[in-house]
Amino acid sequence: MRHLFVSLIILISLFSCKKDSAIKKDYVLMQTPIGFPKIKEAEGNEFTKERWQLGKRLFYDPILSLNNKISCASCHKPQNAFSDLVAMSIGDNNVLGKSNSPSLTNIGYHPYYTRAGGVVTLEMQILVPIQEHDEFNTNILDIVKKLNLDATYVKQSQNAYNRVPDPYVITRAIANFERSFISGNSKFDQYYYQGDQNALTKNEINGMKLFFSDKTNCSNCHSDFNFTNYTFQNNGLYEIYKDQGRKRLTHSDSDEALFKVPTLRNVGVTGPYMHDGSLKTLFAVVEHYNSGGKNHKNKSTLVKPMQLSSQEKYDLIAFLLTLTDNQFINHKEFRNEN
Repeated sequence: MRHLFVSLIILISLFSCKKDSAIKKDYVLMQTPIGFPKIKEAEGNEFTKERWQLGKRLFYDPILSLNNKISCASCHKPQNAFSDLVAMSIGDNNVLGKSNSPSLTNIGYHPYYTRAGGVVTLEMQILVPIQEHDEFNTNILDIVKKLNLDATYVKQSQNAYNRVPDPYVITRAIANFERSFISGNSKFDQYYYQGDQNALTKNEINGMKLFFSDKTNCSNCHSDFNFTNYTFQNNGLYEIYKDQGRKRLTHSDSDEALFKVPTLRNVGVTGPYMHDGSLKTLFAVVEHYNSGGKNHKNKSTLVKPMQLSSQEKYDLIAFLLTLTDNQFINHKEFRNEN
């Protein structure tokens, strides 16, 4: 990611001459942003409007939960880049979840899913909240029965996948909708990828320099176009963790309290932060990393005291806020119409 900043001036000169035509005017579903790779669609589940519409309906429908109380959107709100506003979301039986609901920004680019990385495809990810007792608390076969009692769902399913509602349709349709959550038109994108040299202020540029510097080490983990390298890290949040993180899957002590590095895109609207939502503000996040974190046997060697001045903290937060894509979080097609 450090190469990203090194090549900044070159890219600005390349794009500045066509700035007006480069900046996106309207949000278009599945459009690849400038500087992004084309998103890979699952074979047999390529984007179609019919599949997307069915997936959207399912995403907002509490029919997926045992008592028809919560939906995917209950914990993944579009105005918050498909994250939640609370530390732990409440499940179908009014039970608190085990971890903070992460943003689904650019989720189609991820190589694996959940904070512990236990799911390998977006199509299969929905099975996790469906069966978790503190989330939907049901099973997919019971959902299938409910959907087949609704003639409109049967018709939509046949139009989208040429079959009545079944586990294949449910998992594919929701993934089809979620794969369209592509965000790449923040102020940072306008400055870096689209060549608008006026998109960032002096303080924001200073913060960007800090972000990509050896002083902070931010970009070692929050790298590339999606501001994550998708690895599993411990950032010294605690000395003793209630959540064992990736160790729950691997049973390896070396994976204890390791969690997938989240994207920082739209981070200004996705708080509270950390795997347990324990830090409420970006200022608290910066203070945590500035302190070097607490001692843990698996803490990343990159997390160490930074000795940032008050101005540097302000500038760093100012830069992080430039990663908010207002076009994405305000896109009307992602909102529930009902």
